[in-house]
Amino acid sequence: MELLRVSGLKKYFPVSKKFASAPLVLKAVDGISLSVDEDKVFALVGESGCGKSTVARIVLRLMPPTAGDIVFEGKNIFELKGDSLKKFRRSVQIVFQDPFASLNPRKTVFDTIAEPLKIHKIADKKDMRDRCVELLKKVGLGAEAMKRYPHEFSGGQRQRICIARALSVNPRLIVADEPLSALDVSIQAQILNLLQELKKETKIAFLFISHDLKVVHYFSDIVGVMYLGKIVEHAKTEDLFEDPLHPYTEILLSSAPKIKSDRFSIQRKAPSSKLQTPNSRFGPHSGGFAEENESSKETKLITITGEVPSPINMPSGCPFHPRCPRRFEPCDKRVPVLKQVQDQEAKGRLVACHLWNPW
Repeated sequence: MELLRVSGLKKYFPVSKKFASAPLVLKAVDGISLSVDEDKVFALVGESGCGKSTVARIVLRLMPPTAGDIVFEGKNIFELKGDSLKKFRRSVQIVFQDPFASLNPRKTVFDTIAEPLKIHKIADKKDMRDRCVELLKKVGLGAEAMKRYPHEFSGGQRQRICIARALSVNPRLIVADEPLSALDVSIQAQILNLLQELKKETKIAFLFISHDLKVVHYFSDIVGVMYLGKIVEHAKTEDLFEDPLHPYTEILLSSAPKIKSDRFSIQRKAPSSKLQTPNSRFGPHSGGFAEENESSKETKLITITGEVPSPINMPSGCPFHPRCPRRFEPCDKRVPVLKQVQDQEAKGRLVACHLWNPW
């Protein structure tokens, strides 16, 4: 069942301008749509600054959108008030990127975890300690941690405390905003395994935001690739990693460190010959795209030139076209729409690219 649906979400920030000049806006999120099902993990990936964290904060109703709707359990979250809003706050929790910044340094671990239990009246005062011990054990910490303060823990332990706090109210959805990026690699693996175990045990859904493709491949069920505030590709995780369709997705996957394993190998293919579009003259690996070595099955690094355009002054047409090695005639004139590709082999996948969806 669908738990969360985001439709046409936009968030524009006004930018200070010179006297008598036209008003300027920064388009942080520009019309994205996605859905998260029960007991599933939807991952948002992309470069820093593409709008992933802004989406997270709007979904949590920590900031208002410029346009668009967010429906949780059949109700528009921006219309909720009073008890309905309090119920939503309990059902949707967040795990922030920096565990130290998200914990109050003046509160002990017991006070941190007990606070949401008191606010939502989940446990009586006499049961509070037992409930906190239970939550700490669930994330791999002992009862002795309750009397200590955040500065007395390592980064991984602090993130476990944040996860325990999020689990304390029995949420249905956890928004994880780069929960591993501030941790060492060995600690990342521990926290990721913890999240995987908790998901199996509690059936909680996740909106997982990350730029680490290895983590996304391991943990997610569905992936949405963002570029300059837009989702450019939407697919099941295995489909996207095995055969990326959008040029930006292909470049993004190429930039990730490779593990020599059949499971992680990326097989690229050209758009189907059935698509009679002008791009056919460019070929599947034109403009600097890597060619696969048939004997070794290894793929070279795909390089691109140019800087990411400013979200204040977006280019006409496709936002990725100034850097795309496979651009052709309509790319700088028409904005591609995220829709299902026409190739039968890629049925069910959504791509915003003229290579796959002829105008």
